[in-house]
Amino acid sequence: MSSNTYRTENDSLGPMKVPANVFYGIHSLRARENFPDYTPFHLEWYKAMGAVKLACYQSYRSFCSAVSERKSDAELPFSLLDKQVVEALEVAATEVSEGLYFSSFIVPSISGGAGTSINMNVNEIIANVALQKLGLAPGTYERIDPIEAANIYQSTNDVVPTALKVAMMSLLGDLETAINSLRQKIEMTEGKYRNELRIAYTQMQEAVPSSYGMLFSTYSEALSRDWWRVSKCFERIKIVNLGGSAVGTGLAVPRFFIMEVVPALQKLTGLPVTRSENLSDATNNLDSFVEVHAILKAHAVNLEKMVSDIRLLSSDVAGVHDVSIPQRQVGSSIMPGKVNPVIPEFVISAAHKIYSNDMLISSLSAQGCLDLNAYLPTIGHALLESLKLLIAADKTVADNLITGLTIAPGTGASRLFKSPAITTALSPLIGYRKAVLLAKEMKSSGNDIFEANKKLKLIDEEKLKSVLKPENLLKTGFTLSDLML
Repeated sequence: MSSNTYRTENDSLGPMKVPANVFYGIHSLRARENFPDYTPFHLEWYKAMGAVKLACYQSYRSFCSAVSERKSDAELPFSLLDKQVVEALEVAATEVSEGLYFSSFIVPSISGGAGTSINMNVNEIIANVALQKLGLAPGTYERIDPIEAANIYQSTNDVVPTALKVAMMSLLGDLETAINSLRQKIEMTEGKYRNELRIAYTQMQEAVPSSYGMLFSTYSEALSRDWWRVSKCFERIKIVNLGGSAVGTGLAVPRFFIMEVVPALQKLTGLPVTRSENLSDATNNLDSFVEVHAILKAHAVNLEKMVSDIRLLSSDVAGVHDVSIPQRQVGSSIMPGKVNPVIPEFVISAAHKIYSNDMLISSLSAQGCLDLNAYLPTIGHALLESLKLLIAADKTVADNLITGLTIAPGTGASRLFKSPAITTALSPLIGYRKAVLLAKEMKSSGNDIFEANKKLKLIDEEKLKSVLKPENLLKTGFTLSDLML
């Protein structure tokens, strides 16, 4: 390969050859060499970086206008970027916020340096795209420099975490929608099978009469709590440190810029981002990420419980089962006709990945040292991964498990009436000891409760039929008038 295919870039460590026409530069290449991880960076975070950069350039342009109204360029103690450069930066940042040039983002998801490599890769992309917009070749940094221009009045330590929160808020909105869609389908199932009797199990043993409607109502209630908790996550992460620079003091940043940049980002994204009253705290402490991920973990717990129940109820281990789940794909390369519960298995796997992410986020957030946490890239990657896994899990449960799930009518009731568990319903009328006799007779003879009672004559047959009607079995508790039926 000839030397003409490369350009030479320099940083404080020395020169390095970079492919001539790429949009990344020396800082990105060093990061890729230093962090040989192949886990892809999240596109959502990359796009959010573009949005944050655009807000910074818009605020810088406003600052330049305000300065120009008060002083001429000749009176300024520093030079301003010319208007053409700022406009080119804005165009480039807009395109990054739309996901363009993502192939030029070569920093892996796991990196050191608190996100400096993330910031510099984006700076290099924006600078080189802006240069191209002006008809110049990538690497012409004397015109637009990745640090002095693309990073104007910014720090890795305020831009990268702010972009992470923007990406999280966008995904939280998607998660809210996914939870609600799943909850609606669960509620439809609950309504459809409201009075379909079943045996309730405790410790995997037959316990008392219940219904499939009651079982699915527990899933619906849990998802309602999940939705409520997720909706509150916006309050936890809307506070950003943009404008705070390296450690939240705003050092070397115009106060005008600090006041303008967060409102500019809010207007751009439509998200409720708010500047922290204590920018150092927002830079230093990541407990809000720990809190939000704990809420995500709670949703994963509820999903796992639900799909584990459905998997068990529809399994061959359960014998002739009432619940049937959709058959989604061939289950074996050797066993003909085998179909596996792949949707519950996917959700359970995703849930356990989220549990491990929770430990990772908690432990690395605690590793923040003095004024900064160096592990933000790994924390951010885990947060976004958990959000996307939950969105995917909710969608596939709604579309590929609950949709198409059926419960055979009457089979649950038939099994219930043959189970000694049904005798609990009679204990208020005949007492515990007589109910035990009835249960033993059912076990030894294999007869249902009606036949067993005919033999033992412990309760009037018509009274028994009335007590065991679904509407009476499913009442919350009993009244004296219920016993007088």
